[in-house]
Amino acid sequence: MQTIYDFSAQTIDGQLISLSQFRGRVLLIVNVASRCGFTVQYASLEELYRKYEPQGFSVLGFPCNQFLNQETGTDAEIQGFCQSRYNVTFPMFSKINVNGSNAHPLYEFLKKSRGGWFGVRHIGWNFTKFLVDRKGRVDRRFSTMTTPHAIEPHIQRLLAENIESRT
Repeated sequence: MQTIYDFSAQTIDGQLISLSQFRGRVLLIVNVASRCGFTVQYASLEELYRKYEPQGFSVLGFPCNQFLNQETGTDAEIQGFCQSRYNVTFPMFSKINVNGSNAHPLYEFLKKSRGGWFGVRHIGWNFTKFLVDRKGRVDRRFSTMTTPHAIEPHIQRLLAENIESRT
């Protein structure tokens, strides 16, 4: 069975890494943009990351410019914006496509694993979120409108399930 650990992605600073380096962590994978009405979600994503990172949680941000050109900057500009504006410390990746024939293979996998409303597979907008368990399986998909804090109980559940399964 395929998991997110079967994929690689380029970090925002240009290093190709295997997502297997996140093995054993609960992940929230998000397609992000700097010029979107939902860009303020960076603050909540960072807050969740700092709160739960010691327990084995990470946020992975994937910039995307497929929605009304709301992420037109270079990787360096995106990284600078995220750090200066929202003090983002969670892992960020190079800009990708999430839909269409050039969609990143990770996003093809995520969309096949969990469809959106009425089973729609395409990503509808920036800040669509996928919650992944410690075994690399997609647990849930959340829409743009779902705030990061609304996802917190699901993060806590996955973190607790994995602690309980170890005892």
